[in-house]
Amino acid sequence: MTSHAYRARVLHFLHDPDLVPIEDSYEYIEDGLLVIEDGRVAALGSAQQLLPELGSEATITDYRDKLICPGFIDTHIHYPQKEMIASYGEQLLQWLETYTFPTETQFADEDYAAAVAERFLDELLRHGTTTAQVFGTVHAQSVDAFFAAAEQRDLRMICGKVLMDRNAPEELRDTPEEGYADSKRLIETWHGRGRLRYAVTPRFAPTSSPEQLALAGKLLTEHPGVHMHTHLSENLAEVAWVKELFPEAKHYLDSYDRAGLLGERSTFAHCIHLENDEWQRLADTNSAIAFCPASNLFLGSGLFKLQRAVHEGVKVGLGTDVGAGNTFSILETMADAYKTQQLDGNRMTPFKAFYLATLGGAHSIDCHQHIGNFAVGKEADFVVLDPAATPLMEYRSERCDSLLELLFVLAMLGDDRSILATYAAGACVHQRDNSETT
Repeated sequence: MTSHAYRARVLHFLHDPDLVPIEDSYEYIEDGLLVIEDGRVAALGSAQQLLPELGSEATITDYRDKLICPGFIDTHIHYPQKEMIASYGEQLLQWLETYTFPTETQFADEDYAAAVAERFLDELLRHGTTTAQVFGTVHAQSVDAFFAAAEQRDLRMICGKVLMDRNAPEELRDTPEEGYADSKRLIETWHGRGRLRYAVTPRFAPTSSPEQLALAGKLLTEHPGVHMHTHLSENLAEVAWVKELFPEAKHYLDSYDRAGLLGERSTFAHCIHLENDEWQRLADTNSAIAFCPASNLFLGSGLFKLQRAVHEGVKVGLGTDVGAGNTFSILETMADAYKTQQLDGNRMTPFKAFYLATLGGAHSIDCHQHIGNFAVGKEADFVVLDPAATPLMEYRSERCDSLLELLFVLAMLGDDRSILATYAAGACVHQRDNSETT
């Protein structure tokens, strides 16, 4: 079997740096060799140790002045909202009415959806994101189009059809029965096909009736292994609305809990305004939170309490939440995460930021068996970071005296220009210098 090796500075995480001493949370090899065979990690170690062991047919790519880390994981993003990114001037509920719903009506056209899916995946890969958990629209064909594009590129992706049977424009509503039938067909077609997974996807409690949420729970019961992806407690007006719509529920999360939607593959985006019991239920059910700082700042929603999540033992991953988030870049999302924690009186280290973007994100979406670090046998999704991508970054990086400082510079000053190359299952799917994404 032919090996392909990549020589560079190599970093990956083994544990959450908030739960173990930082120096025990990661492995960093200054002159490292990452060896790939058949799309998977075959070996990782020092170049001095591994180079003599490579077979004569092995090829070596030299990235010695760059940093290789696992591919970034975006745990919450809306692919149909790519074209409305950076839309001006609203908070959540008004933003949905003004921008989101009109944009999503166009995805009734499968050709249109396919074209947007291709451009969306180009953007993800250009920014170093190799796995994402993705909202489609209410149209089943939007999910077919997305999965077809992701399958062609051999990407590990999670997606689902939006369930929405009330409090939305008529052309974007389904019925509980239609949503169940469409989702069931999509699960049977796509879940577990190649590197693809399906997520049952109620948009959020206000746009799904109790009957629809119950059928979403039925889908999870009938199809063990599928994911659940929705929003929770993003905006104070939203929280108050849920109390009106679900008077029998103890709190917002309980509207989902009663339908059986919590669990180890359930992701709740935002979670800014949680009650104490909601934190406890998320922890007890091993559910996860998608931390979306760019979106939270853009819509004025509030500051996520990352340290509370650590204290409560709740899994967390990073999400860009495009289009409310104004960037596809996980590096820029790290910068926003750092700033939100500063505003909340807490410090987030760059080690924590890179952990959340890789292994932490993989744990949060229950994909850590396959991706997230360079353990032997895992899928070879990785990104090549260029610390000298801009004149300012080059100037600043030359003055870094530690790995912590270098990672912080990448997070604070980095963007898509910092991504020299992106690899998925061992294949190069984006190369910056020739501006090609495949």
